[in-house]
Amino acid sequence: MKIIVSPSTIPSFNLAAEEYLFRKDEAYFFLYRNDPSVIIGSNQAVVNEVDQDWCIEHEIRIIRRISGGGAVYHDRGNLNYSLLYDKTDAPLSGRFLEPVVAVLQALSIPAEVGKRKDLWLDGRKISGTASHVSLQRELHHGTLLYDTDLGALQKALNAGNRRLIRKATASVPSPGTNIRPYLAEKGAEAPDCNTFLDKFAAALLQHYCEREVMPLPAESLEEIEKLRREKYTQRSWNYRL
Repeated sequence: MKIIVSPSTIPSFNLAAEEYLFRKDEAYFFLYRNDPSVIIGSNQAVVNEVDQDWCIEHEIRIIRRISGGGAVYHDRGNLNYSLLYDKTDAPLSGRFLEPVVAVLQALSIPAEVGKRKDLWLDGRKISGTASHVSLQRELHHGTLLYDTDLGALQKALNAGNRRLIRKATASVPSPGTNIRPYLAEKGAEAPDCNTFLDKFAAALLQHYCEREVMPLPAESLEEIEKLRREKYTQRSWNYRL
């Protein structure tokens, strides 16, 4: 399992990088943080899920991903993780969360897997997940709420319970909480999110018995940038429903 940390916090770049890695034939654990943005599922309608006026006013990008599931809010206070590998015999099971839970527990965070393949801490959700499966490959990813602006999350994802496009997939809201205050309340070290990413990556290395975090392949950057420009910055993709 190659562990890669993105050099960028640009949401369109990181989604393009995910898709690039999904197309390859190796196993990757990809970590990244994004600037403030709303990431919607592949079968969702922006008008149903997002307060577009509020997002425009606060310069929050709205971007569609290739996986299903519901809309999520990203900022630099959360840690996004992606597992990408060849197709298994149970591609839609929750087994992909096992290394995530193991790493969190190693960091004194007793996360538990919920019924919807999400992660919970003390009765509140800290990570939703989504998946995309092809004939040969699997992509599973999630958003860990570490020190996210929960007020901005609620405002960005407040579309007034509208269902203007009924064929679109609807999000399933759950009470969310941040990990950092939990650590502080327990008297544990509660670093900023950048340091938490470093600690998470170090624990991943130990879990997988890998020696070092890998950069994105140098030869991939041009292709990722091309995919970013031609797909993930385009209104025809992001607002297609």
